[in-house]
Amino acid sequence: MQDKHKKWLNAAVLVAAGVFLAKPYLFKEEKGTEKAKPVAAAAKVNLSRKLGSLSFKPCTLAQGAETLMAFCSTLQVPEDHANPNGRKLSLAISWLPATGEAEPDPIFMLAGGPGQAARGSFPSLAGAFAEARKKRHIILLDQRGTGDSSPLKCVNEQGNSAVVDDEDYTPEAAVDFAKRCAAQFEGKVAVQHFSSTDAIQDLDAARKAIGAAQINLIGISYGTRMAQLYGKRYPKQTRTITIDGIAPLEIVLGQDHAKNLESSLDMQFAQCSKDKVCREKLGDPRAQLNTLLATLAKGPVPVRYRDALTGEWKDGQFSSGHLAVLTRLLAYQPIAASLLPLQFSEANKGNVDSLMALSEMVNRDISDMIMHGMQLSVMCGEDVPDLVVDPEDSKRLLGTGLVELMKAQCAVWPHKARPADYRTPLKGDLPVLILSGEFDPVTPPRYGDMVAKHLPNSKHIIAKGTGHNVLPIGCMPKVFASFLDTADTKKLDSGCMDKLTYASMFTGYYGSEP
Repeated sequence: MQDKHKKWLNAAVLVAAGVFLAKPYLFKEEKGTEKAKPVAAAAKVNLSRKLGSLSFKPCTLAQGAETLMAFCSTLQVPEDHANPNGRKLSLAISWLPATGEAEPDPIFMLAGGPGQAARGSFPSLAGAFAEARKKRHIILLDQRGTGDSSPLKCVNEQGNSAVVDDEDYTPEAAVDFAKRCAAQFEGKVAVQHFSSTDAIQDLDAARKAIGAAQINLIGISYGTRMAQLYGKRYPKQTRTITIDGIAPLEIVLGQDHAKNLESSLDMQFAQCSKDKVCREKLGDPRAQLNTLLATLAKGPVPVRYRDALTGEWKDGQFSSGHLAVLTRLLAYQPIAASLLPLQFSEANKGNVDSLMALSEMVNRDISDMIMHGMQLSVMCGEDVPDLVVDPEDSKRLLGTGLVELMKAQCAVWPHKARPADYRTPLKGDLPVLILSGEFDPVTPPRYGDMVAKHLPNSKHIIAKGTGHNVLPIGCMPKVFASFLDTADTKKLDSGCMDKLTYASMFTGYYGSEP
């Protein structure tokens, strides 16, 4: 792998599965959502509540500036479900009570990654669940290896979340880092038991513990894999499934990342080409990107930039690795990607400071979002064995680095083989709502079509001009709540989603032309 990517491939590896929730700064909690209250103020009053066999205490869920009142507990499960009397794991579970009279079938939200925690990622999405929460409890279980459920958090020698040491990026360093990370957990937990198959058994244990006969699953990104696996194994316990940004069980997750990104960029860049002002002022975004890549192929460009969060002036080196990772991550949200044509044009004039500042900000956010050890336990057992290096990817923006790095790290990471029927798709008559974004750069709409063909009671909604994570967009929260009320995809009216429009391209730092 070429040194030009250096530490910025770290961020790419953190999203090697390509599946994490919408960035919090792109979707804010709606007004009226119940906010956290200081728990200390209720110290003299017993506010504990019981749901099924679990006792919950008041707590606060936080994600950046977003906070949310909830009730929290822990669930004890076997580390190895084949050995129920062996070592136990303590899983963090939160309950957000229905705001109205509750139906008996709660909602379980399954987070992305793999490696993201449900409780930590929910606050920025709470508004999207407000309508559904009027009639149903929401249960958030941090999947084993994430959040506060025996997290498999890899840290570097400075104690910071990372994938490899930032200043010593080589394939060998990546492997050494995986070895050191695995060593952190020796004698504490067996990391090979942190697979999706283990986790769906935890999920059913949580269902039993809260006393629910059936549950409604909403899986986002990697969480769609979990939802499909649970529906296959526990169909009678599953009332409905909603899968947003679908990763079919049949595909090898990660194999098409480079190709899918190119298709997404082509569609998003076309919005600039169709706009007279954008086209005349900024040129062809793809040509601008290629020109910038050609410049960076000669070596990183020295840059003085202002830190987007602290305002501090810093000196750095902007590389093709920065550009590739940033472009991919912004492509997840077309509103953010609308900045790219302007940024490419400015960079080709020698002004790369804004791109550098954006890169630093995005990488900082991601580093603490994903538990990389858990991601390795899942990916190494379930997808990486089937990954192959595609020579055509060397011609694409992402290159072959993701596949090469994952295969190298999985060669030394303890993991177990997936079940023999893992690739068998979810089939049957379960009501399944499938959500895809038209411009999704990692789980494109064709993946939704692939899953829908096995599910006669499914409905596939493709959101116009949307990227990864459709649930918060437009009227989708109300459509989702309506689906939960009826569990009927055939009569589900999603016509309001047809009113979505495309994001306007930034033609200047003030925004788009009026």
